Amino acid sequence: MHTRPVTRRGLIAAAAGLAVTTWIVPARAQGLAPTPSMRGGSNNYIPGAPILQRIGGGGFTMTGTVRRAGDGAALPNQRIQIWAHTTEGHERDPASHGATLTDANGRFTMDMPQIVPAFGQPHGHLAYDSGDFQTVFLRPVMRSADATGLHADFVLVPA
Repeated sequence: MHTRPVTRRGLIAAAAGLAVTTWIVPARAQGLAPTPSMRGGSNNYIPGAPILQRIGGGGFTMTGTVRRAGDGAALPNQRIQIWAHTTEGHERDPASHGATLTDANGRFTMDMPQIVPAFGQPHGHLAYDSGDFQTVFLRPVMRSADATGLHADFVLVPA
């Protein structure tokens, strides 16, 4: 029987392998972290906003994705509510609210009027509020009031 002598190189290689197994593999196993609710995201939220093809006259596009925390799987048929201060109404007006459902790839799109600054910032509000997962409110701020679209992604944790 042939045995290898323990060498310094062998010990370093074994330690490196243990470090990879201990530190890197658990990080990969944790997967995609959930999206935290944003402060101010629930301002003027109206539960049960209707599912619409578009809010008002359109001209501005809100897009995003909805995925499950951990494995990142796309979540189809999930309800996303959208509202904002626009050229057609204030964010507290029911007519400025609408909801849409994600497609088979977990993507959503809502056409709505141009978002305009409210309290100095052009921003939108989005909510995941279907109940299968924990509710998340987002309040993304646009880079410019001239932008014609805004994108927001949700990573959800089961309720």
